[in-house]
Amino acid sequence: SGCTVKYSGYLEHGDSPFCTNCHSRFPGLMKLGKDVTLQGLEMGLLTMKKGEVARFVFTPDYAYGQRGCPPLIPPSATVMFEVELLDFLDTDESDTFFELTAEQQGTFPLQKVLKVADTERQFGNYLFRKQLFQAAKDRYKRVLSVLGRSPSSEDERQQIDASRLLVLLNLALTYLKLERPDKALACGEEALEINQRNAKALFRCGQACLCMTEYKRAQDFLVRAQHVEPFNRDINNELKKLA
Repeated sequence: SGCTVKYSGYLEHGDSPFCTNCHSRFPGLMKLGKDVTLQGLEMGLLTMKKGEVARFVFTPDYAYGQRGCPPLIPPSATVMFEVELLDFLDTDESDTFFELTAEQQGTFPLQKVLKVADTERQFGNYLFRKQLFQAAKDRYKRVLSVLGRSPSSEDERQQIDASRLLVLLNLALTYLKLERPDKALACGEEALEINQRNAKALFRCGQACLCMTEYKRAQDFLVRAQHVEPFNRDINNELKKLA
């Protein structure tokens, strides 16, 4: 599991923290058991909800032990951590899934595959928010590879398509950020094959065509998007830009 946390650690009667990441605007994603190695902190984080702020006091057994961590932490120190859980992603199932062979992945029940796809997409969104567009693109493409399986019923097809649509829209925007409008257009058009009246897909296609100076196609896409969402400010602004 991974989480994004803001934290400050204090010695029992200390005024200033011996460790903190509160100065960082975008704290990195930390893996429990790998980046978060303090037993008490790991246990504490698992009890928290996204957005929650908590204060934990850890005895030496749950912190740095009898030996401490010189020179910052003296032996047998009780420590206090102030923690804010900004985001939490349960990636265990997803990590396990990607360690399997393609054949083994193919035998996974669809609901589990969709859950893995959703986790990976959220991870992509997290990377996108951090402006790590290349890494986000790789995550989104990984999701599409997972969703490439053949549905065994109409209901399954609809569930897979709903999941694919979200990823394609995210990927189209990511490609625009990476200044690859041709790829963004391809993703947008693939999204429109799933739902031809999806305003966001039409908008992304319009943006991509505008970047490629294909003004007539851009206008066609944006006018279609405007028909679906007449009061969407982004669509209307893009049409003004085009005019």
